[in-house]
Amino acid sequence: MNILLVGSGGREHALAWKIAQSPLLGRLVSAPGNPGMAALGEIRPVKADDIEGLIGLAREIDADLVVVGPETSIAAGLADRLAEEGISCFGPTRAAGQLETSKAFAKAFAERHGLPSGRFGVFDQAAPAKAFLDNFEPPYVIKADGLAAGKGVVIAPARAEAEAAIDDALGGRFGVAGARVVIEAFLEGEIASLFALCDGETSLLFGGAQDHKRAFDGDQGPNTGGMGAYAPAPVLSPGTVEAARTQLIEPAFKAIAAEGAPYRGALFCEMMVTEEGPRLVEFNVRFGDPECQVLMLRLESDIVPYLDACARGGLAKLPQPVWRDEAVICVVLAADGYPDAPVTGLVIAGADADFGEHVVVFHAGVRREPDGSLVSSGGRVLNVCARAPTLRQARERAYAAIDAIDFPGGFHRRDIGWRALA
Repeated sequence: MNILLVGSGGREHALAWKIAQSPLLGRLVSAPGNPGMAALGEIRPVKADDIEGLIGLAREIDADLVVVGPETSIAAGLADRLAEEGISCFGPTRAAGQLETSKAFAKAFAERHGLPSGRFGVFDQAAPAKAFLDNFEPPYVIKADGLAAGKGVVIAPARAEAEAAIDDALGGRFGVAGARVVIEAFLEGEIASLFALCDGETSLLFGGAQDHKRAFDGDQGPNTGGMGAYAPAPVLSPGTVEAARTQLIEPAFKAIAAEGAPYRGALFCEMMVTEEGPRLVEFNVRFGDPECQVLMLRLESDIVPYLDACARGGLAKLPQPVWRDEAVICVVLAADGYPDAPVTGLVIAGADADFGEHVVVFHAGVRREPDGSLVSSGGRVLNVCARAPTLRQARERAYAAIDAIDFPGGFHRRDIGWRALA
């Protein structure tokens, strides 16, 4: 098969790494790709939101399948255009993608279909938004409605900070993504990420992990797109997974199809595991980042048949995926200033070293200079991943590799996996 993989981050590098292992693969082209992905196939400088450019590239390489990594491509309608051209696509349509691209849509969707979540309000004016805070006790949850690269969520410990977050979002900090804000109840419990695939009719659970959203050790600092993840996560007990499947994931697939947008691709259910059971925090309409990196290292099965079945149908004919009986951890190396104003152009040394078969370094926000050096080009720069029989061993391997990488001007958390190891 000829496969076009869209995206350039750590998630897409992990997908490319796994796809490249498939005996079904003929040609792998990534757009726009990154230096790590260049070692696994061809890369082309077509941006993830350049829909007509991607259509042309898919035609040029005679793509049998287009795999969409980032939410920006989904929001731009790539799957819709590929369908018009008769090209198979792993990734939902723009309509189905509203489950992520509009938090207001997702909360209203959950409410009208009875998916367990929390109370919420949607506002485009600051005064009524601030008044709505009277309905809650701190901490307060303020979210930009649209896509904000994982930086549009504020968990405010006090009223003044919540009101400032409302002013920031509605004042233009996130551009059009912040034209509306969603204010919702803070859910008490433990956060977890569960994934499922769907081909428009049949769905299939596809692993889970636990992410770390706060920038600094001890879950301190601002919310980020994710500073690390690990699996298996004790919070995802068989009972919790079954409850999430029956109360959140399968009803969501049925409901979005009933609303005229059958879902094809990966659905990421971020949930809070409370004393009353799992409660929806939000949906993402693609593999998570950095959770995808963990899933790809744990996945024993060939991923390509699952990607292809989501695009063409036939997921019901495939067996349950097989997972390695190992723990996997992913630690994000970020640039100073992330998430607000990451420093770019920082030289990184040692990331291309051979750390052994149990450690993989995925490129996220990096570029290769003409002299061959690797430099930072984004906020989350590298993903250092390791697997081992136990989580403690996997973490030791990951941090040993990190300690061998010279990245002045970068930072990372040293406590990824702390809940499982406590």
